[in-house]
Amino acid sequence: MNGLNLPVWLNAKTGAAVAAPLIIVMLLAMMILPLPAIALDVLFSFNIALSIIVLLISLNTSKPLDFIAFPIVLLVTTMLRLSLNVASTRVVLTEGHTGPDAAGKVIEAFGHFLIGGNYTVGIVVFVILTIINFIVVTKGAGRIAEVGARFTLDAMPGKQMAIDADLNAGLIGEEEARRRRAEIGQESEFYGAMDGASKYVRGDAIAGILVTLINIIGGLIVGMVQHDLAFDVAVKNYTLLAIGDGLVAQIPSLIISTAAGVVVSRVANDQDIGNQLVNQLFSNSRLLYIAAGILGGMGIIPGMPNFAFLTLAAILAGAAYFIASHKAAALVQQAADEETMPVNAESEEASWNDVLPVDVLGLEVGYRLISLVDKNQGGDLLKRIKGIRKKFAQEVGFLTPPVHIRDNLELKPSAYRITMKGVEIARGEAVNNQFLAIDPGMVAGTLPGTQTKDPAFGLPAVWIESELRDQAQGMGYTVVDASTVIATHLNHVIGQHAAELLGRQEVQQLLDHLAKESPRLIEDLVPKTMPLSTVQKVLQNLLAESVHIRDMRTIIETLSEYAPRMTDAEDLTAVVRVQLGRAIVQQLFPEGDEVSVMTFDHQLENLLLQAMQAGAEKAAIEPGLAETLASKTERAAKQQEQMGMTPVLLVPSPLRAVLAKFLRRAIPHLRVLSHDELPDSKTIRVTSLIGGQA
Repeated sequence: MNGLNLPVWLNAKTGAAVAAPLIIVMLLAMMILPLPAIALDVLFSFNIALSIIVLLISLNTSKPLDFIAFPIVLLVTTMLRLSLNVASTRVVLTEGHTGPDAAGKVIEAFGHFLIGGNYTVGIVVFVILTIINFIVVTKGAGRIAEVGARFTLDAMPGKQMAIDADLNAGLIGEEEARRRRAEIGQESEFYGAMDGASKYVRGDAIAGILVTLINIIGGLIVGMVQHDLAFDVAVKNYTLLAIGDGLVAQIPSLIISTAAGVVVSRVANDQDIGNQLVNQLFSNSRLLYIAAGILGGMGIIPGMPNFAFLTLAAILAGAAYFIASHKAAALVQQAADEETMPVNAESEEASWNDVLPVDVLGLEVGYRLISLVDKNQGGDLLKRIKGIRKKFAQEVGFLTPPVHIRDNLELKPSAYRITMKGVEIARGEAVNNQFLAIDPGMVAGTLPGTQTKDPAFGLPAVWIESELRDQAQGMGYTVVDASTVIATHLNHVIGQHAAELLGRQEVQQLLDHLAKESPRLIEDLVPKTMPLSTVQKVLQNLLAESVHIRDMRTIIETLSEYAPRMTDAEDLTAVVRVQLGRAIVQQLFPEGDEVSVMTFDHQLENLLLQAMQAGAEKAAIEPGLAETLASKTERAAKQQEQMGMTPVLLVPSPLRAVLAKFLRRAIPHLRVLSHDELPDSKTIRVTSLIGGQA
């Protein structure tokens, strides 16, 4: 029971659901059941009122989707007119012999108004109205709807890509993106429906001509044969009724056709049709003065309708003067407002809203790579990037900021660049619709194509056509498409800069996530014992050396244990690494119990320890020794890589942090471990001794 104590089947929602089938049944009933003349008067009047309402709604829409029900309105109004034609034809043919008012007062009034005593003129005027509706308005609106549907469908991929780009850039939310996608779908469906619905109006115009001819010819036959009317009486009765019937249907049809043309031919903006016409036709006073001058010149030519031309010229000149005066007054008022502006108004010229935050991670692509981002064109780069972020979060232990993708026309067509905090950190090129064949070092031949290097790892590579893909794989090349090239490069860059991507917000999110399971553990550490900034620094130190931070429980427990007696982030990082030793070694040597490492010669190792103990705790290495150390370590690391092993340097604990930071620039792939970080279950195998006689 609703609020008005009405039965459920009488509420507004149910009534709206029943309205559509009820209207269809009524339209069909009008075609089958005879209607009295008074009913025809009411329905014809309603038809005219409905067409006027539709036209007014069309004129007051700011964009086509404001009247999204228009295609179905076209169908219903067309069916209404045809049903009325059928019903009135029945009355005209059965009762027309009784006089001009046989089919009601509306048809009689329209017939008398148009014919005016001359049946030939009435027929000609009716045919002209029908031709205007059929040839000019309906055909033009149908063509515009057809072209609009085609261009709307062609523009859908670009619009979808723009929505995805805004969503990835964080300019809009998921809800807004969903609304915009729905609006684009509705727009394409609307123009497609209008393309088909315009055929209703065109068919209605043809049917109006045929129905009128049938009424005249059929009426003459019925009147003269069945009712024995004289020819002139039959012509008078049935022609008036037929023309009146046709006119009372054609006028609403013409109005509806005009409404259809207005809806599909307008360019959407924030103004309705009336404001658009006034602002664009009568806003330029200079052009109105010119038009007034031309009309005035025509008005003084002998033989011309001087009064009409001169009067219209005066009206246009007056309108131009009024518009110019209004604009001048507006400019004066604006200048006055600027002069009386408060002194502190200058501070309102710029605000914090003008300071736009930079994207933490960004990907800019040239125009030929836009299709890689557009899902409607088969692009899967967005999906790959989402997969990269998910895999990174699962392996490394935190979620990176979203990658904001946008096009950049300043780049080469096939180029892309990766930015971090607004600064370019990497760039490359990817040829769409081609494959990159990467030489891992053991290929059986060469391939035709554009020679290049893999942007992620710098390996020799060549861009090849798709038909050479199988051949390249058979020769030992690693073959990937353009999306994979960009995604792999992005993944590599994210891994290299993981420490910089871990901001204060990400650390807080990590702690909040862990607090769901162990709230007491987090409460005892942050902020009671250790500030959040120190936790962030420790985590960044680990990530800088490619140590995963998935085991946050161990990290937090270790920090909680040592925080009361340690405050330095470097020292805390060292003790955390020891506790994560098993995970670090597992990450470097996932198989077997043997650890293949490089070590220093005892003499060099003792020399480094003495240098550390001689100065401050964070003393730098002597330049000559540093150069020798870097060159020999780099040579040993290359030998390690050539043997297919990860270059790992094993050093005493006091040396680990200093050497790791020192060697990181020269040998990015080198991993430095301390003896304390190796689990007892692992067997050490020394592959290179650095610092011996060489």
